[in-house]
Amino acid sequence: MEFDQQFVEFIVKALVNKPDEVKTERKIDDQGILITVTTATEDTGYVIGKAGKTAIAIRTLLATLGAKSNSRISFRIDAPDNGKRRAPVTDSADQQPAPAMDQGAVESLTF
Repeated sequence: MEFDQQFVEFIVKALVNKPDEVKTERKIDDQGILITVTTATEDTGYVIGKAGKTAIAIRTLLATLGAKSNSRISFRIDAPDNGKRRAPVTDSADQQPAPAMDQGAVESLTF
């Protein structure tokens, strides 16, 4: 395992709740090095961070590491539920979808 892959794996394992499920894959192509990280479904958010700031920070560190070896290192998070929406919000009493807000009620609000 190369140093850049070990570096990413170390950082991601420190962030998540299930470090045993973290897997990294390293590929080299004409655009540089791509490191793909796979985590448990519930841990993906920890790697992405609020507004993607954690992922951006990891990419910044990899750009610095790549500059040292004169290569381009990219980072990708392989989310297991990528592109799927969450289930609709339900009322806890009868497990029916929550009703949509009445537009008339919204228009009567004053600020």
